[in-house]
Amino acid sequence: MRALLQRVSSAQVTVDGQVVGRIDPAAHGVPHGLVALVGVTHSDTEATAKALADKAWRLRILDGERSAADLHAPILVVSQFTLYADTRKGRRPSWSAAAPGVIAEPLVDVFARALRELGATVATGRFGAHMHIDLVNDGPVTLLLEL
Repeated sequence: MRALLQRVSSAQVTVDGQVVGRIDPAAHGVPHGLVALVGVTHSDTEATAKALADKAWRLRILDGERSAADLHAPILVVSQFTLYADTRKGRRPSWSAAAPGVIAEPLVDVFARALRELGATVATGRFGAHMHIDLVNDGPVTLLLEL
């Protein structure tokens, strides 16, 4: 399982012109939040999703080397199967390492639910939809977590 984390000052996901998920860290009294683009591969489990959520929640990449847990910063979770693209050969990516939706969707849900259980305010995109993501990357800070 992979999560591309971006430290943001704001972010939202729009599907068919409708905002389906939004985080506004300033409204929570914090300077930053996180966007977590989450990819799932065939061998991932609920335990993997929960461990990755814990890592994202506690990673010290926010203001003053603090974590989302320290600041109670909000997190926007968006499924992103393209994190498992294989681009080593040719010009057309292979998606064979990405888990199919019937496996990936429940694990992205477990990831988001685990964050909520840890105390996070979580917004989400819509699995399988064509999404527009607007965000202001702060820093910029972008990290790839992989378990």
